[in-house]
Amino acid sequence: MATNAYALLTSDHFPFSKTQCAVFKGTDRAVFLDKREFTGPIYTQIEEAVDFVLRNIRLGATIDGLVRKEKYELPPEAIREMIINAHCHRNLLDESCIQVAVYDDRLEVTSPGGLYNGLTYEEVMNGHSKIRNKAIANIFSQMGLVEAWGSGIKRIFNAAKEYGLPEPKFQEFDNMFRVELFRNSLPMTSENKHIGETSEKHRRNIGETSEKRGIVELNSTQQEIVKLLLENNQLSAAKLAEKIGVASRNIESNIKKLKEFGILVRHGSPKNGYWEVTDCGEKNNEDTE
Repeated sequence: MATNAYALLTSDHFPFSKTQCAVFKGTDRAVFLDKREFTGPIYTQIEEAVDFVLRNIRLGATIDGLVRKEKYELPPEAIREMIINAHCHRNLLDESCIQVAVYDDRLEVTSPGGLYNGLTYEEVMNGHSKIRNKAIANIFSQMGLVEAWGSGIKRIFNAAKEYGLPEPKFQEFDNMFRVELFRNSLPMTSENKHIGETSEKHRRNIGETSEKRGIVELNSTQQEIVKLLLENNQLSAAKLAEKIGVASRNIESNIKKLKEFGILVRHGSPKNGYWEVTDCGEKNNEDTE
């Protein structure tokens, strides 16, 4: 017999099983800048929510010898852990959904349900755990999403410390549990002016693509890729190659370039995900026709 856990891990059967993501202007929820809602199997919701956060925080770069290394302003490991924990420990009897909010000063993940079965805040801080949704936690463990029960909070703290961030904050209120990961302010100085490249969304708004400014000139293959993905955003590289009449390797190379330009964004898994063509991509496609 299929269980509720099976339905949660394989479908969008339960309408409350969703992850709401938003970017807000400032430090409260007064003004939305962007918002998305992800449904389907909860492991794909996790992937899509993590991708959403990464697209909407700053991406910095440092030069180590001849190598340029990129680094997000918040540790991806901590972001992922916060969202996984929210799904593992949420109260499924509460029909609220998980919320992921990006503010100017912090990332905030809120899940329905307080601490489970008498667990105290002090015990959580010391690495103790009582699993509310054991079937989901077991599957996540087998998938490699959860390393060890009770280790998630510690990993979030350690990742924040390694990044030199303020100490994360954990709150329990109104039968909800919230984790806050704080962003560092990045004043523009001669030493760090290349740090804090804005999020993909902001780069598009100010007309930047990767490290260049101005309008991107797409080659004919890139124009065809954008045009086809505007018609069907789930086409694979193999299908694109077949339609355009070029080798798959050629398509993969051009897709990589389009992603670097900020024109293409991938959502979800390689098998079940889809492509987003940004406003920049649509404009370039129109300009060349």
